[in-house]
Amino acid sequence: MKAGSLRLRLILGGAMAVLLALVVSWLAMTWLFERHIERRETDELTRVALNLVAGLSVGPTGRPVVASSPADPRLQTPAGGLYWQVSTTAGAVRSRSLWDQALKPPAEASAEAWRARIAAGPFDDRILLVERRVRPDHAGPVVLVQVASEEKALRAARAEFGRDLAIFLGGLWVVLSAAATVQVVLGLSPLARIRADLARLRGSASARMADDHPSEIAPLIAAINDLAQAREADLVRARRRAGDLAHSLKTPLAALSAQSRRARAAGAAEAADGLERAIEAMAAALETELTRARAAAARETAVHAQAEVLPVVERLVAVVERTAEGERLMFDVAIDSGLRAPLAEDVLTEMLGALIENAARFARRRVLVTGVAVEGGVRLLIDDDGPGMEEGRAEAALMRGGRLDEAGPGHGLGLAIVRDLVEASAGELTLGRSNLGGLAVALLWRGRGAEMV
Repeated sequence: MKAGSLRLRLILGGAMAVLLALVVSWLAMTWLFERHIERRETDELTRVALNLVAGLSVGPTGRPVVASSPADPRLQTPAGGLYWQVSTTAGAVRSRSLWDQALKPPAEASAEAWRARIAAGPFDDRILLVERRVRPDHAGPVVLVQVASEEKALRAARAEFGRDLAIFLGGLWVVLSAAATVQVVLGLSPLARIRADLARLRGSASARMADDHPSEIAPLIAAINDLAQAREADLVRARRRAGDLAHSLKTPLAALSAQSRRARAAGAAEAADGLERAIEAMAAALETELTRARAAAARETAVHAQAEVLPVVERLVAVVERTAEGERLMFDVAIDSGLRAPLAEDVLTEMLGALIENAARFARRRVLVTGVAVEGGVRLLIDDDGPGMEEGRAEAALMRGGRLDEAGPGHGLGLAIVRDLVEASAGELTLGRSNLGGLAVALLWRGRGAEMV
């Protein structure tokens, strides 16, 4: 996933949201646990205090008297962590665990119920203190009963719980983040189909996106289909205008050709030559534009088209053999039976017809047409035993739209136009030296559904 990816944003956003929720949960649960253990400890201290009150009395001097001390061993150990103190204005009685320390009296203690508070305690420690003022004898003095335990035990329990909870929530975060990742991947999986549909739209203006997408992206699909329909209509109109323009100019060109012949018959040979050169250039430009329109149409139909190669080549060879150039040549066809090329039959016919015709014009004795299925594609090769093309001229011809027949008079498609037809069907055109000594023109389509039937 690249930076800026929608999937990455959603996954990171989900992971951060889960992490924030778990951190808040950790703080809240730790606080609740702390409150819980404080209440439990307060209840325990209250039970100890009630045991003290059960045996509490006031002596003749006004000092409190405790009949029996609770049996907890911590009360018998100095700084044992559990303390009690019973006091009046005349004196106080303390647990052995307080040793030489004392519990500080509150600013105000309730005579109605036990109250708990956190306070500074003996031995420089903080304590949880439960206290209440009671009157053992209705006519006697008020006695302050206090029971306390160290707060550090509560802190240790809270820290241990927080640590264990953090480990658990960390594992939970990993699990929930993985679940969020799966959810995002599943949620965005329809976009992969959109990408495939858009690839089809890019390859063919007549293609449309499927309608069975989730309802949330249905408006987007409808908008894209409307845009594709408008694009197809624009392409159709543009091709029609180009074809109409080219065809409309053929009649004036024919009229100019007639005028050129009359001029030559009248003895104006030089003017007729110039006029014929201009007519030939204009005719070549018209043929170029018509072929480009056909190449655009080929690009639209190349997605699903399949043409059987051998019948097309045999028909073309049969026609060329009847021409003045072809009747003196030997044509060899070596094409796998059932080989299919990934383009429409009329486009393949136009493409191979131009190349075979030009090969026949320059060949001395032989033209060889071969076709084989290669790994993941199909390869066609037109060889001749003519003079070939000088080294470096092939690339120049492609760059400037040179004609295969530019060495002499005649007709035929330009090499760049053949290249346009090949590239319109996602193929490759290369020129090289033939094993027969002349020019070799290779057409290759990779991974475009070449088939054998």
